[in-house]
Amino acid sequence: MGDRWHIEVDRSVCIGSGMCVSTAPGAFALDSARQSRPAAPERDADERVLEAAEGCPVEAITLTLADSGEAVFPPEE
Repeated sequence: MGDRWHIEVDRSVCIGSGMCVSTAPGAFALDSARQSRPAAPERDADERVLEAAEGCPVEAITLTLADSGEAVFPPEE
């Protein structure tokens, strides 16, 4: 069985660019305030979700392993 990720969007940082929605359709949505939110707080690991997190212009998206809390993105240094 593959990894499951916990997805968070820091709404105090999100600028509503919509890049996450276009990169990973179905994984993110923009609300009426044009801020991103995950469609579900947990989901199976998905390359498109990782690309969306990496491509966020303000780094508002955090991905962690659902079972351990270990950082997926941004990576711990």
